[in-house]
Parts: sequence; structure tokens; C-alpha cells
Amino acid sequence: MRLKFLFPLLFLCAFAHAQENVVQSVYFQFDKFALDAKQGQEVVDFIKKADSTRIESIEIFGYTDDRGKDAYNTKLSTQRAAEVQKRIVAAGIKSKVIVTIEGKGKIMIEDDLEPEKIPEKRSKNRRVDVVLNLRPLPKIQLPGMYTSIPKNPVIGDHIYLENLLFERGSSKLTFKAKTQLDQLAKILQKNKNLEFEVQGHVCCVPPYQNEAIDLATRKRKLSTNRAEAVYKYLIFKKIAKERMTFKGYGNKVPLGKETEYDRRVELVITKV
Repeated sequence: MRLKFLFPLLFLCAFAHAQENVVQSVYFQFDKFALDAKQGQEVVDFIKKADSTRIESIEIFGYTDDRGKDAYNTKLSTQRAAEVQKRIVAAGIKSKVIVTIEGKGKIMIEDDLEPEKIPEKRSKNRRVDVVLNLRPLPKIQLPGMYTSIPKNPVIGDHIYLENLLFERGSSKLTFKAKTQLDQLAKILQKNKNLEFEVQGHVCCVPPYQNEAIDLATRKRKLSTNRAEAVYKYLIFKKIAKERMTFKGYGNKVPLGKETEYDRRVELVITKV
């Protein structure tokens, strides 16, 4: 028994339905359709190891080699498929998920196949393919940068407020900043499960210093003071402090725009 993937089918389905198809093959002796215990258990294990929440349907296709009459081969391939179906259902897998049980008959040998390879090819054609049609994996939403709380936030989203900027060397909130924070607070009140980190930033200091001096305190912790100012203002606006933390990042995360835009505070979602 061998595990394989139907790559052509998978390629097509990725465009049509974004569906994944995984196949397990059971091989039979010449002119036989009986399924031994080991083969049956391997098929059952193959299905049970798959993510049951993703299994949309199961299809079972039987085949024979190219020898014998068409009618006989169709019957034999159908018997092989039926035997595999019986073993699967006996193991407790619901029959309603099995949507196809079909004997496909013989698989012809290619005309240009080397004679010494024909016996091996025929042995591989005497088989049943069990096809698991899997639902697509849930779409992974990557964190992004927004100018307000997005409709479906995810952990790591950055909320960048265009007016939440500071004067050079200052951690004092401007009137424009407070106005925008007032609007943000209303949204946060409606999204009470959201938790976030308030992140402060600075510009215009040498890389080796990392942090800037707050002119009001004369201490080199300006980005932390900016983050704390926003943190305290949101508490004033009735946002529970248990939902927030604050931290200064100095000049480590520039936006790559004009330097004034690095004198900012952002909110980063930490829990949704």
C-alpha cells in the first residue's frame, strides 16, 4: 500500500474549489478482490489519521490490469472497490460520506513501455484508490496596519492614528491627538474583548542611543513617556487598564516616511 497525491487534480482544484485531494492505494493479486486484514487496517488508519473536520467526501475507484475482457474487468474492479468500502464502513466510518464506489475496469499499458517494466506496471494497476476530498484550510489572516480598529481584528494588528503624533522632545498629547483618541475609545468600548499594547516611538536620535530625551523630565525615556501618556488618557476615557500595557520602542521601528511620523504612538492588538 502506498500513499500518494493526485498532483494534476490538486492543481486544478486549487483554482476551481481550493480543494485538496489525497489518495491511498490498495494493491491486489492477479484476478483477486479479497482484502486482507493488513491492507484493510492501513486504509482505515489512512482515513482516521486525516483531519475529520476537513473530510468533505470519500470516493473509491477500483481498477484492473489490461488483461481479460472488458466486462469481466469492470466486474472485478467493482468488486475490489466494494470490498474496500465494506472494510471502511465496518471500522465505523459513516457510509454517507462515501459518495462514489465505482469500478473503472482495466488500465491500458502504454505502447512504448519497455517489456521488462510491464509486470511491475500491471501490478500497480491492480488496485483501488481511496480518495479523500478535503475542505480547504481556514484562511490565515495576517496582521496588518490600520488607521482604526478593523472589523475582524487579529493578534498583531497595528492601529496607527494619523493625528497621534507628538512635538519634538515632547510626550504631551495634542488637541488633535486627544480628539482621535476619544473616537478610538468609543470603538474600544464596543470591542471589550480586545487587549492591546500601547507602543511609543521617537525620531531623530543616533542609532547607538536608541531612545530620546523627554524635555519635560530631562530623562532619556521619551518613547515610554509617550506610550504612558496614551495609556493614561485611555484609562481616563474609561478603558479598563487590565486590557492595556505600554512600552517604549525608541527609534527601533521607523515607518520609513518623514521623521515627524516616527514621533508617534501605535496600538498593537495582543488578544481578540
